[in-house]
Amino acid sequence: MRESGMLMPIFSLPSRYGIGSFSKEAFEFVDFLERSGQGFWQILPVGPTGFGNSPYQPFSAFAGNPYFISIEGLIEEGYLTYEEADSYNFGDDCEKVDYGALYENRFDILHKACENFMEAVKKDEELKEKFDDYLIKESFWLVDYALYTAIKAHENGCSWLDWDEDLKKKDALAIAKLKEEEKFSSEIDFVYFCQYMFDAQWKKLREYANEKKVKIIGDLPFYVSLDSADAWAHPEVFLMDKDLTPTVVAGCPPDAFSSTGQLWGNPIYDWAALKADKYDWWVRRIKRNYQFYDVIRIDHFHGFCDYYAVPYEDETAVNGKLEKGPGMDLFGELKKQISDLKIIAEDLGNMTPENEKLLKDTGFPGMKVLQYGFTSWDSCYVNHRHTQNCVVYTGTHDNTPTRAWVEEINDGERDFTRRYINSLNSDYGQLVWDIIREAYRSVADLCIIPLWDYLCLGKEARINSPGTSEGNWQWRLRPNFLSNELAGSIRGLAEVYSRIPK
Repeated sequence: MRESGMLMPIFSLPSRYGIGSFSKEAFEFVDFLERSGQGFWQILPVGPTGFGNSPYQPFSAFAGNPYFISIEGLIEEGYLTYEEADSYNFGDDCEKVDYGALYENRFDILHKACENFMEAVKKDEELKEKFDDYLIKESFWLVDYALYTAIKAHENGCSWLDWDEDLKKKDALAIAKLKEEEKFSSEIDFVYFCQYMFDAQWKKLREYANEKKVKIIGDLPFYVSLDSADAWAHPEVFLMDKDLTPTVVAGCPPDAFSSTGQLWGNPIYDWAALKADKYDWWVRRIKRNYQFYDVIRIDHFHGFCDYYAVPYEDETAVNGKLEKGPGMDLFGELKKQISDLKIIAEDLGNMTPENEKLLKDTGFPGMKVLQYGFTSWDSCYVNHRHTQNCVVYTGTHDNTPTRAWVEEINDGERDFTRRYINSLNSDYGQLVWDIIREAYRSVADLCIIPLWDYLCLGKEARINSPGTSEGNWQWRLRPNFLSNELAGSIRGLAEVYSRIPK
């Protein structure tokens, strides 16, 4: 079935309180997708972020980001007032997230809502039952995540690797002693509240989208962060020594772009231990993500075939080694335990016979990015090399917007692009739409276009510049910026190229 969708991060939605959230603007965006004839909304990871604000370095592979909780939703339920919400500064730029302002104020106002929620739980038996059922249902990850978050706050934000030995190793007596402190117990309750509210609000938004025939594609990072509840609570899942120090961390080997390689620093999975446990942690992780999404896009899919492991103490990736991943063994187990495994494989980068075979054996669609196709002669990413079982993009969150790309490539690449798609448009905005049309024209079953490309925005709308640590994950759509005329133009493409949802 031919379908199409749109890439748009949650945090990039307009909103009244500094960052995109599960507010009315998110529901309005679903309405826009429906009017545009789109069957999918692709978002970025929704986990809680730390320094750098990257959704690909979350504090938990299971938890949701409290920043996305709708303040209006809390007001509607009586846990806050508009006066309280308006007394905080969440940033003054409607086109850019101010993470500093959010860090200073968002948790403060959520704490107020939590206090009122906990009072309501004491008085409302039905609410108490719902809350208690949630805590039991999600206990596998939630208890550890709440403890990790509370201890991290107690330790002034330090990584768990720098905690005292008893806390680092989850000593029951040390944790019980901390729980005697009212502030510590309150922080645990606060985490429970945030995750309960995140799940409740997200479920409401996802159900609304599904009613409008819009399915959610969510992003799942291959690795977890070293400073995360996952690495602290489940060291048996990762390659660590008896002192819980990683033996190796993730990276990328030296290449033409870097003579010393890239040192990512994520903990490496102990695939042998995971296999012995029937990949239980991964099964739980995938199941949890299906509570969020209809389809999962797995980032860095090549890591399941082989991965680069660098000694933990090394300062560069030069001494790393390429190791074999779990391959089909993992996906065979996942398919046994999860009946309908809907996955998109992010297979961009260096293709080898081994990872091509893994993709083929899983049956998952890979990705084709047109920006890569038009800058490399007869690339696997250009249309005539596509297959039906793939997903075509103009660009991703890691690419510069196509308008900026058109401006930045050299004359030869731009000429090749024009000749390939048979575009005579000298106007760069029209050329962007011709490239979008080329994506719709592909034989790929699914076509995903970033919203910023439809709007012909330039580099000001770039979501992420890989290899940089500042200025990322900030772009926001201006309020009331999406018109019915734009929706009609997008729907016209979906109709012409048979991508309207059935």
